Amino acid sequence: MAGETFTPDPRALPGRRGAWRLAALVLAGGLLAGACARKDAASAGPRLALSPCRVEGLEAPALCGTHDVFEDRAAKQGRKISLRVVVVPALAAAPEPEPLVLLAGGPGQAATEVTVLKAVDRIHRVRDILLVDQRGTGASHPLKCNPAPPDEGLAAKFDDAYREEEFRKCLEGYDADPRLYTTPLAMDDLDEVRDALGYPKLNLWGVSYGTRAALVYMRQHPDRVRTAILDGVAPLSLYLPLYSPRDGQRALDLLFTHCEQDAACGKAFPELRARVKALLDQLAQAPVKVRVAHPLTGVPEEVTLSRRTVLQALFGQLYVPELAALVPLVLDQATRGEWSPFVALSQGITGGMSESVSHGMFFSVVCAEDAPFITDEAIERETAGTWFGASMVRNMLEPCGVWPKGTVPEGYREPVHSPVPTLLLSGELDPVTPPSWAEEAKKTLPHSLHVVVPGVGHSTMALGCIQKLMADFVAQGSVEGLKSECGAAMSRPPFFTSFAGPVP
Repeated sequence: MAGETFTPDPRALPGRRGAWRLAALVLAGGLLAGACARKDAASAGPRLALSPCRVEGLEAPALCGTHDVFEDRAAKQGRKISLRVVVVPALAAAPEPEPLVLLAGGPGQAATEVTVLKAVDRIHRVRDILLVDQRGTGASHPLKCNPAPPDEGLAAKFDDAYREEEFRKCLEGYDADPRLYTTPLAMDDLDEVRDALGYPKLNLWGVSYGTRAALVYMRQHPDRVRTAILDGVAPLSLYLPLYSPRDGQRALDLLFTHCEQDAACGKAFPELRARVKALLDQLAQAPVKVRVAHPLTGVPEEVTLSRRTVLQALFGQLYVPELAALVPLVLDQATRGEWSPFVALSQGITGGMSESVSHGMFFSVVCAEDAPFITDEAIERETAGTWFGASMVRNMLEPCGVWPKGTVPEGYREPVHSPVPTLLLSGELDPVTPPSWAEEAKKTLPHSLHVVVPGVGHSTMALGCIQKLMADFVAQGSVEGLKSECGAAMSRPPFFTSFAGPVP
């Protein structure tokens, strides 16, 4: 949910402001004619004009355009939103008629800003890739709201204060009704784009929050889905951010256990779990002020670290195992009073994230689709026994006190029942959408296959075996006969026991 580094999807970042970011990871000439010709065969012809373009971060030439939809889809009047649409035409002379469409993470990430084409290279050979910036993101009337601009210093990034006026200022600056930027409305937008382009059906590819979007599309437009790939599965029963402390604790416990079981890590960092807990207990009593050099500028800065800000930063460090391989080392250093490595690792993770996510759209989704279903009783129950605690949930939901709340259809949070062939993908070490959530979704997806990849965190798309599995699945349109042993021999990346590098 939030995060995408971030692989397309949100992640928890340092401090309370960081928590709000959790959850809160795309041809010219003859190809243009070819793309239009094959859509003509599927319908009376596309009604959405596309022209050759180049998209930052994508090597392949593309076709770009915009499609206007009513902000208020029910009223069908008033303000319109221009949705950014990018088509990367298939390489084959006679491509398949149904494209692969990316549903990005967040909520708040723009599909056209996620450079993941290489992950679906095999699929792109025979199918168009369709990218649509969801309403409120990217170039589709974005709801920008950044309480901690990227040029702010380290102190602001670890700020633990909630400033209501910052969110009210965001709201006052919008030429938009934030209540109308929910997932169900966005998925109706997507189907309108599909129809305007003349595609008969879609192959959905959702990542993180994008898996929720995909499931909603499958429910609202069941006859328009050929296949679905859900990577980092967030079913409708996963309320953001209610389960983040529990799922984050699971990932953290796995990290400590794996370090203890690793001869080199266990020897280098004895009793690390207990020492970190003791450190957190001390921070709960009294935050510590430290002077560290900014990892990018080298300028010394004073930072106040509380239990909450440290845990928020730690949560973000768990998303990518290659980065988490440093966590035992930086935590060991922190227990000895040396915080610079911990701060530097956190800064490395958060760099660039603020500008890549429309935080206002994040709140429009979470405050309408999640917050109303989260009770105090549920918060206490689901966070009991975790280091992250109930405050992690409550802090992230605080802006919902002022954020305008949209509505969702009756029964919105019920499980999605669908016969659509679905490939479910999970990383064993994922701190926000662990494998248990895909198993939950699988219960009502009878034609599905769930693949858990060992040693992997949030999103599996970077693995060659997963890319081949995805291509095989989309090619045959079924999970029947697919091999699910992808990554069976994989394990967590080796831990760093010094800054010289990991131990093989």
